[in-house]
Amino acid sequence: MDATFTIRVNGNEHRLTTDPDRPLLDVLREDLHLNGTHYGCGAGDCGACSVLVDGKRIFSCSTAINEVAEVAGTEAAGQSITTIEGLSNGAKLHPVQQAFLDEGAFQCGYCTPGMIVAATALLKEKPSPSDAEIIEGMNGNICRCCGYARMISAIRRAAEQNGGAK
Repeated sequence: MDATFTIRVNGNEHRLTTDPDRPLLDVLREDLHLNGTHYGCGAGDCGACSVLVDGKRIFSCSTAINEVAEVAGTEAAGQSITTIEGLSNGAKLHPVQQAFLDEGAFQCGYCTPGMIVAATALLKEKPSPSDAEIIEGMNGNICRCCGYARMISAIRRAAEQNGGAK
């Protein structure tokens, strides 16, 4: 049975009626037309679907809408969801996005949005991570093109510029 939810995505509230068990990824892509978050494995193993919920990375393919939205008409506080589209400030890229661009930290680009979102969460938690902490923090995101060295460099660059955590 469908329920009506209020969902806060990239600073905007949206009201929608859907199956409470529907994956957040489907709501983002199909209902809100935010296509930067990608479907990869469907099981939360590859990280292509990474988004931020209250600043923490989650896998939107394996998170139901009822876990992050508030049921319309209740006193419950909904959580704030940020997708890759919500990281930039207009035409100004988020520091992690800019670092990925500067370092050429993508090849096909399919995993890049999830990687950037995961790196943003990592740098919020650890503003100056070691390479080992970067590798550990990015665990759960897979790049089939194996662009990991450049991604680590990009995350290091964002951290060094002290903009990665903002």
